[in-house]
Amino acid sequence: MSLTVPNDLLDQARTGEIDDAAFVACVRDSLPYAWTLISELVRQREHSGADFADNQVPPPSEEARGQLLRCLASDSMRGALERHFGVRLAFQNCHRVAVFDPTATRALAEFVTPRAQILNQKPELVDC
Repeated sequence: MSLTVPNDLLDQARTGEIDDAAFVACVRDSLPYAWTLISELVRQREHSGADFADNQVPPPSEEARGQLLRCLASDSMRGALERHFGVRLAFQNCHRVAVFDPTATRALAEFVTPRAQILNQKPELVDC
């Protein structure tokens, strides 16, 4: 299961739409490793003023890796986090998540090219 959904949020979803704040809180509480990593990258990017900040360190456990994969593989979770933090997210391999300033379209376009994906490959990541 991707998320641990509180009963009140599940009831709200059954009767209509839920707001981003409630959904983002559910993601934060359900996927703490992914939340912490993305939050830290957002802070790094804001502090540096760079077009993007990215993570190059593999997750510390398979549980953490699973959280990151579930978070970034979901269009709804990814979109909610992008809106919440005011960034664009991109993902390579099993751990290289990057947060981009929304105006950094060229840097994002370069990050998501097949060339960038190939250059990011490492033997130790074959089974990630």
